[in-house]
Amino acid sequence: MTADPFALACPRPLRHETVQMAHGGGGRLMKELIEGIFLPALGADPAGLHDSAVVEAGGTRLAFTTDGFVVHPRVFPGGDLGELAVYGTVNDLAMAGAKPLALSTAFILEEGLPFAELAPLVASMKAAADRCGVRLATGDTKVVDRGKADGIFITTAGIGLIPAGVDIHPRRVQPGDAVLVSGDLGRHGIAVMSVRAGIAFETPVTSDCGPVHQLAAALLDAGLDVHCLRDPTRGGLASVLNEIAAAAGLAIEAEEAAIPVAEDVAAACEILGLDPLYVACEGRLVAFLPEAQAQRALAVLQATLGGAGAAIIGRVIEGPAGRVGLRTALGTSRLLDLLSGEQLPRIC
Repeated sequence: MTADPFALACPRPLRHETVQMAHGGGGRLMKELIEGIFLPALGADPAGLHDSAVVEAGGTRLAFTTDGFVVHPRVFPGGDLGELAVYGTVNDLAMAGAKPLALSTAFILEEGLPFAELAPLVASMKAAADRCGVRLATGDTKVVDRGKADGIFITTAGIGLIPAGVDIHPRRVQPGDAVLVSGDLGRHGIAVMSVRAGIAFETPVTSDCGPVHQLAAALLDAGLDVHCLRDPTRGGLASVLNEIAAAAGLAIEAEEAAIPVAEDVAAACEILGLDPLYVACEGRLVAFLPEAQAQRALAVLQATLGGAGAAIIGRVIEGPAGRVGLRTALGTSRLLDLLSGEQLPRIC
């Protein structure tokens, strides 16, 4: 029997036998890694995944999170590895509505790392912790052989107190919820990429690296019924919308014209062939709450430090679970899917 050369067939999906850089990029491969290896072994529920876990102790609810930071270069326009490690963990606690209390930190140091590079990063961590009102309570240090690490890796964990009555989680997202962002998008990824690639833009792009716990607290203090919060780090806004839509079993419609992207970031993305909706932020939050409260929430964010550029960018609708649509400035629609590969490796 001779095969028909014109017969159409769908190719088999690619399966990797080893870890790829894209497995850490916040896209489809990272999702497959977590759901295929980590969750079955650790017994976690995919529907329960959030930036922080909620644990109870003596009748008190605590948010608990951990993160690793391996960004290269270690110093970038608008920030460095030390403050990124603190802000990243504080922000994850804030996404559960928690008031950050204390952090732990572990340093993986490579033999030969100059103290002249290490000391400023540690000082940045202390300054960032002081800014957030959080204590660096404990830590650990390991040194590995020369060539076995990239100078320094930092791991942090944090705990925060969740106020009574606060329940922030993707499962609370409902049809009719408005979607807000606290500021312009894509700034961190482009800032890191410009230094890494040695690209000099006419207007330097600086990272948005910073804390968002005050923005989250302002929404809660205003008595708003915040259903979900998420910070758009790896994979950017598009990945966050996909994750929340899938977890809630709903669809999301976003308006391209309403999504704030600074001109310098948009221009840099055009030059580099990147989509700013997939580029990482490190000082922004995405909020989901009832549409009737959207304008008030917008005013609260815009009146709070770090939220001047806040905008309402879309809404949650009934529809296929996990579907995210974008209405373009031309009036057409396209799907915003999870990245299959890696846009910007090692941005945090």
